[in-house]
Amino acid sequence: MHIPGRRNRPFSSVALHSLLVSAALALTSLQACAALFDDVGARARQLAEAPFVAQPRPAAPNAADKLTYDQYRDIRFRPDHSLWRDQKLPFEVQFFHPGFVNTETVRINEVAADGASRPIAFDTADFDYGHNKPPSKALASGYAGFRVHFPINNATHKDEVIVFQGASYFRAIGKDQRYGLSARGLAVDTVGAGAEEFPRFTEFWLEKPAADAKSLTITALLDSKSVTGVYRFVVTPGQDTVVDVQSRLYLRKNVATLGIAPLTSMFFSGENQPQPGDFRPEVHDSDGLMVQSGTGEWLWRPLSNPKRILTTSFAMPSSVKGFGLMQRDRAYTSYEDDEARYELRPSAWITPVGDWGPGRVELVQLNTVDETNDNIVAYWVPSKLPAAGEPLDLAYRMRWQGNEQQHPPGAWVTQSRSGRSFASLGKGEEQVIVDFAGPSLAALPADAAVKAVVTGVANVDVVSTNCYRNEANGTWRLAIRFKQRNADEPVELRAFLQHGNDILSETWTHVIPPR
Repeated sequence: MHIPGRRNRPFSSVALHSLLVSAALALTSLQACAALFDDVGARARQLAEAPFVAQPRPAAPNAADKLTYDQYRDIRFRPDHSLWRDQKLPFEVQFFHPGFVNTETVRINEVAADGASRPIAFDTADFDYGHNKPPSKALASGYAGFRVHFPINNATHKDEVIVFQGASYFRAIGKDQRYGLSARGLAVDTVGAGAEEFPRFTEFWLEKPAADAKSLTITALLDSKSVTGVYRFVVTPGQDTVVDVQSRLYLRKNVATLGIAPLTSMFFSGENQPQPGDFRPEVHDSDGLMVQSGTGEWLWRPLSNPKRILTTSFAMPSSVKGFGLMQRDRAYTSYEDDEARYELRPSAWITPVGDWGPGRVELVQLNTVDETNDNIVAYWVPSKLPAAGEPLDLAYRMRWQGNEQQHPPGAWVTQSRSGRSFASLGKGEEQVIVDFAGPSLAALPADAAVKAVVTGVANVDVVSTNCYRNEANGTWRLAIRFKQRNADEPVELRAFLQHGNDILSETWTHVIPPR
């Protein structure tokens, strides 16, 4: 083996022995990981064959759910008690105390390189209770979740990079990001049934990392009334924090909607839907859903805050290449919120591993009266589900991205605005302004004959379109005037930019909710 910049010389017997030992340990670790996934998968299959048993609620009077918000905030994990800190490993884990709205506990295990597993027992000594009275150990059945730390912003401090807490929720961040949208293991009956079901990760296995590890592997057991499963998360923190997910699911019974790789976010207001009286121009964790279809078409759907539930989807007859809830607008001046810092919230891009087959990307948008509620959900729905007890194996990669994020290769939408300017609109007319930017547009001369292909898909008559280059910033602007046919139904418009026979941009596909 030749290493540039070094003299070639044979390995010493000691070096060769060390290399062989390292290789053997790595192989053992990989075999242990595979065995653990299969073992937990077997447990999930057995659970699916039995009736669902819910976790009992904590007992009064010293129960965790009696804690107020302020009391719960006063309970802090002691950093010097972090898992693996005393061994100076690259990853550390801290645990959440049960309380307030996070009263359901989970079992957590540590897995050694040889596959041996030991439970991590709840210990009140791990926490500083502040002004609260510590509970008895008998009443504390487990932790409410955990967070993983790894140095991504500088080498001297281990940053929080991913959190698992509540149902099957988790969220991650990369370098210079702040927490925003969340992910879930699974979404069940978000639409199409009487009530949404929230499966839980009931048990976790944390695989002890090597001294030079760049990734951490976490295995989880999922359980609910309708479905069980095993998940394997390989978390690689960095500029983009990457989470590779392997899952195996078993249905207990038929469900109306099985949402794969669900993402949950918040959209309160934006440039397309400003909030009267709010000095902040935009308030959201994500501003759009981006999809790459199986045929390679790129789609962009701006998010909205509808008055009532609004469910839309993109049917994919030949799988999907990727989808995600994106925070494209990265400028502080777009938000003017010096506390929330929405411009630092991550985008999450999902890339399937293997062929997921036909299905649809579904977007559910709910009303929210402020920014404290997640009102946006997006996920993949397979066209065909296995019979009860049969496995459904799916894998995907998640990228939690900041300023450098996934874009179509040509051009993309930078903003969508609604309303008139100085020029008045005709009776019953409305207007949207859509700006596009990207390398395919930047390469064109200013007088290029760029054509906007605009389609009124539903409940709309397109009155006029105008496409031109904005000399102020070099983007291309599309103005669409339209009339809504029925005020009680949403409007759907589609548009993309074309030069000659070349399609330059993604497809802007906007659903405007009823006023």
